[in-house]
Amino acid sequence: MDFKNFLESFNILGKCKRYGLSPWQCPQFLFLVMGIVIILSEFVFYFLGSYYIKDPKIVVLVISGLTGILFIIAFTIVKGFENLAESNRMKSEFINIVSHQLRAPLSNLSWTIELIMSGRLGKIEAGQLEYFKILRENNGRMKDLVSDLLTVSRLQSANLSAREKPFFIEEVTTEAIKSFSPYAKASNIEIKTNFEKNLPEIFASPEQVKMVIENLLDNAIRYTKGKGKIEVSIGKENNSVLFSIKDMGVGIPKNDQKYLFQKFFRSENAMKRQTQGSGLGLYIAKSIIENSKGKIGFASQENIGTTFWFALPINKK
Repeated sequence: MDFKNFLESFNILGKCKRYGLSPWQCPQFLFLVMGIVIILSEFVFYFLGSYYIKDPKIVVLVISGLTGILFIIAFTIVKGFENLAESNRMKSEFINIVSHQLRAPLSNLSWTIELIMSGRLGKIEAGQLEYFKILRENNGRMKDLVSDLLTVSRLQSANLSAREKPFFIEEVTTEAIKSFSPYAKASNIEIKTNFEKNLPEIFASPEQVKMVIENLLDNAIRYTKGKGKIEVSIGKENNSVLFSIKDMGVGIPKNDQKYLFQKFFRSENAMKRQTQGSGLGLYIAKSIIENSKGKIGFASQENIGTTFWFALPINKK
């Protein structure tokens, strides 16, 4: 090991950043804390031992043996956590690389499908057109999954761009609703809004908050079957701005509700209805809101509907 690598081994915060962990989740930092605790415990045991045991050699022997055992246990535990952290980092890195590599061929495939379906390369028979539509739909699903995987990878490694600034959430919400209006109309669903007047600004990343709103809108439309209504409300509550979206969808079974924000989880009734989705949208939404110092939650009844909400702190000028 050269001198540079030797110095790098003491860069605890640098290793924590590499793993994408906070200091209190980082194995090296925890080992340092445990070492300090053990050393302090050694002094306490020494003074207690000196008080109760007359022979100082026995005191030193007991304390040294106990300290050695504690350090071995601490090192073994922390080494195990370090291996887990490294494995998690490599997994996230692998997902990030694979997702990046998949984006280009999927985009090229999408353009090729659109070009063939346009008829500019030759006439397409009606029967063939149906197969190309299926191919286009599945290619779109793959692109959405790759995009979600990239977002999750960036969230876990703290590399997701977060250009935070003051903004009005109702403006971002209006933009998101406008972009989803054709989808809602095609699904025979009406989107109603109820925005409190003169709302204060919040301080967060507008792009990330818009991503959360789009995920919640997409879910509300996707899980509302037949003619229905979605109500989007924004108001002020204490020192936060509260956003909520209420649907008349399939609802979430009570047994599934505790798993809802986990990665890749999809509720039982959503699977039965064969509703498309990656199971990453709500995990991404929760991560973004909590990283913005906000809170997110929901209330749901099966076959009646679901209300998702999140609260973000008001910008303090």
